Amino acid sequence: MTGSLGHQLFFTLPTIVFFTATFVLPFAFGLYITFMKLPNITNINAPMTFFGLGNYVAAFKDAKFWAAMWLTVRYVISCVVLVNVLGFFLGYLVTSGIRGQNFYRSALFTPNLIGGLVMGYIWQFIFTITLPTIGKALDIGMLKLQWLGDENKAFLALVIVTIWQMSGYMMLIFIAGFVAMPKDVLEAASIDGMNGWQRLRFITVPLMVPAFVVTIFLTLRNCFMVYDINYSLTNGNPYGSTKMVSMHIVQKAFSENKYALGQAEAILLFIIVAVIAVAQVNLGKRKEVEA
Repeated sequence: MTGSLGHQLFFTLPTIVFFTATFVLPFAFGLYITFMKLPNITNINAPMTFFGLGNYVAAFKDAKFWAAMWLTVRYVISCVVLVNVLGFFLGYLVTSGIRGQNFYRSALFTPNLIGGLVMGYIWQFIFTITLPTIGKALDIGMLKLQWLGDENKAFLALVIVTIWQMSGYMMLIFIAGFVAMPKDVLEAASIDGMNGWQRLRFITVPLMVPAFVVTIFLTLRNCFMVYDINYSLTNGNPYGSTKMVSMHIVQKAFSENKYALGQAEAILLFIIVAVIAVAQVNLGKRKEVEA
């Protein structure tokens, strides 16, 4: 018994220590900071004092925080729907037996391997230089526009780049679902006279609910926490109109030197994302059982 416990600790203890050091302790300290009033930059040596819920009250009164949150919610809704719809149909396409489907799988997954910062700068060049140049050469009015200089188009650019990055990764999860799908059910549906659309709607989609639970959860988490693409592609411009909530929190904490307030806003973001994610997973699990 002792030997078995020793073997378990040998394999699990390093993971527990690493998780505690990199997540639990920083999170606990950050939560502690939210209840304190920190010294300002002019008196950095002053001690911290207990502030109660003052930072949370200030966070709730921060209009810019909620404006950034609303923008992020719009971004999340757009990306969750489009990324998962596109990822599903890409997965369906590359498991349908088309010629070169392994090549397409690799090619479509490649954007996910590019770091967010690098990808943002690449697409910044595309939106500011490449597309206007092509638009002028071919006289295409839509491409001539300065996408990142307009509030609505800059937001659309963020959505486009996110879809381009994440769809390939979600495609792999859907591919696993398609491969594991029982073929006899589809064959029975065909024998019963169902056409391709009916099989997709009434058989394939319900059987893919477990994959949708995973992909929607990942998309929700990644989009709510987005910072790197936001920073490198638009940096919140024009005039702060594309500043997502994570960028707002970082700037509040480090640019405005309001670390405790920024940390309180980060905790609020964590709670909002956790509630939405748990609700989504629970709802998806019920749909999975029904399916």
